[in-house]
Amino acid sequence: MASVTVAATAPFGADVLERLAQHHDVELLLTRPDKPRGRGRTLQPTPAKQVAERLGIRVEQPQKLDATVDIPTEVTVVCAYGLLIPESLLQRGLWLNVHPSLLPRWRGAAPVERALMAGDTTTGVTIHETIKELDAGPIAAQEAFEVADEDDAGAVYARSAELAARLLDDVIAHRPEFTLQPEEGATYAEKITPADRELDLTRDARENVNKVRALSPHIGARLADLIVWRARVSDDGVFDPVEVQPAGGRRMSYDAYLRGRR
Repeated sequence: MASVTVAATAPFGADVLERLAQHHDVELLLTRPDKPRGRGRTLQPTPAKQVAERLGIRVEQPQKLDATVDIPTEVTVVCAYGLLIPESLLQRGLWLNVHPSLLPRWRGAAPVERALMAGDTTTGVTIHETIKELDAGPIAAQEAFEVADEDDAGAVYARSAELAARLLDDVIAHRPEFTLQPEEGATYAEKITPADRELDLTRDARENVNKVRALSPHIGARLADLIVWRARVSDDGVFDPVEVQPAGGRRMSYDAYLRGRR
């Protein structure tokens, strides 16, 4: 059982942390500071911190990373962390980044969401060395999987976390050769903006359905005053909402929403 440090914040990172802890001794979690959330604006722990506290893993939450941060292990796994890692720390031991795409495709902040928006039918997970340049480090392991028409971001993230943990087990145990990434085929997954959430019914129905899939169940696509969580292309080729959430309301079927408006 290898000893590792994990740097993670978001739900995807929390899922990978939990899976890693089943086979490795996670000595430390680095995660972002707690943030105020909800109507009461009370401080809430990050998803990764919640997992670490449940598993009895030591947690540190620096505002930023610098040379004063003590990393107790030779290997650090980075997954959906969200803070810049300075070169002074990257020079200490091996830093492995978990990226849910087939690099060099979809480098950047929202690889799963952008892949689904683009209608990709194949994606995967890449384990690569963390370097100064964004998601550009040499690759230790990579594996693809097919994306079904009904898969949303939640399904892809769950599949990616399962695959990432398996790939990490092998990389940590056997330290394979690293392969430089090609620059050809590199694309960038920009952070999701409010404009990205808006559905445009003048556009192709499949494009709008892909946007709904990409933003469910964690962000939500918007159609006027509705958040659309599930949708399909009807038999006559029209965008057809399936599950929606009115402003200030609960999730419901689109049929129930229409009945309530009569």
